Amino acid sequence: MSQQLAVEMIRQALLTTLWISLPLLAVMFVIGILVSLIQILTSIQDPTFSAIPRLAAFFFTLVLVLPWILIRMVTYCGQLFGNLSKYAH
Repeated sequence: MSQQLAVEMIRQALLTTLWISLPLLAVMFVIGILVSLIQILTSIQDPTFSAIPRLAAFFFTLVLVLPWILIRMVTYCGQLFGNLSKYAH
């Protein structure tokens, strides 16, 4: 395996990881900001108040994007294993 091929493999793995994690990270960022703003405005400092909406948003988003994540993973694995003979040399 050449150095360029190894770099390309790692780049594809990192890009796939980025694309898969991006929807969950974006939603969690927005929900975290909104919950923090609500806590500041209402002076509620209860940790449960911040944890429940974040967990609910995470699981709701995960359920929505899970089919897309699985398609991306299957595509990536198919490309990786499809070119396995090229990587073995």
